[in-house]
Amino acid sequence: MGSKNKLKRFKENEQFDNVIQPSREELTDNSFKLKGNWSKDFFKNDNPIVLELGCGKGEYTVELARQNPDKNFIGIDIKGARFWRGAKTALEEGLDNVAFIRTQIELIEHVFETNEVSEIWITFPDPQIKYKRTKHRLTNAEFLLRYKQVLKDGGLMHLKTDSEFMHGYTLGLLHGQGQEVLYAHHDIYKNEYSPKEVTGIQTFYEKQYLEKGKPITYIQFTIK
Repeated sequence: MGSKNKLKRFKENEQFDNVIQPSREELTDNSFKLKGNWSKDFFKNDNPIVLELGCGKGEYTVELARQNPDKNFIGIDIKGARFWRGAKTALEEGLDNVAFIRTQIELIEHVFETNEVSEIWITFPDPQIKYKRTKHRLTNAEFLLRYKQVLKDGGLMHLKTDSEFMHGYTLGLLHGQGQEVLYAHHDIYKNEYSPKEVTGIQTFYEKQYLEKGKPITYIQFTIK
């Protein structure tokens, strides 16, 4: 994407009602006013709040919102030029149960209050295979603690990935911590019991993986 295109998208994001772009300082000094008030001040209802972390273009966030009008969905990514597409689509379709936040995922507990979130989706994250990059892996022990802080008791976690490494790493970590794995499969499209919201939504990249014959894996779990 050219720099002109990026600048255009950044400017449009500033005008979009469904895009929130807090500064790092605003989050870390706890002056972010939506923290703890998403239901009351943004969505203006008490429906469950569902996050998609590293939402990319926002395809999954938007499709989940289409299929579940009784839930509110928030896509989080540091790259605003990417989720511009999802934000624009949601506005064009009048989906008022969708928002996007431009921030780093490691600041999640500064964006949401304790027990404010009902579910978290992580879809096709970078597996960060190199040992030195494990601190950026979105299902490492440190990130799981952050998710636990904002999730309601028994809140669901979803990991959907084309990376067998990420699937195996996460399962191993969860079992090692004694977490409850509710469902796991290494090839969801070859299992008739896979949840429909997992097989019924395919992102642009997921379709490419499937065309190459790459299996898509999925884990549903809770953090205690």
